[in-house]
Amino acid sequence: MARRFGLNADNAPTHPSLITAQRIKESMNRGVRYFAAEVEGRMAGCAGLEQASAEVCYLERLAVLPAHQNRGLGSALIEHAAGEAAWLGAGRLEIGLIAQQDELMAWYRRRGFVLTGTKTFDHLPFTVAFMRRELGRAGSQAGGE
Repeated sequence: MARRFGLNADNAPTHPSLITAQRIKESMNRGVRYFAAEVEGRMAGCAGLEQASAEVCYLERLAVLPAHQNRGLGSALIEHAAGEAAWLGAGRLEIGLIAQQDELMAWYRRRGFVLTGTKTFDHLPFTVAFMRRELGRAGSQAGGE
């Protein structure tokens, strides 16, 4: 991903493809919860969940190692995060991603997310697409891979 979009530690230091252990530790100190997906006792993917308000949780840094993609781990991480968000009382799960990642946006759509808008930030080399998924309502549980 970093190569595809020209990302580096200077222009996108918090993108999942470039995240460091120190940044994860800092975000955990801010209250972000992380969940890991393991295969044969080794981490194969992870996701973060941040409660932004009483109604909204952010799904952050969802990533699955390439060798373990297309096995349902990403879907499982989303479902776990959605369950935790609902348990926290949130009615909505939101995510931001690179708007030019059409295949990833379609993947999130299949999991119940809808596009709510896009925005360009001066400090990022790409446009951010914002998506959300309503929690605890009929149709919010999309099928997984």
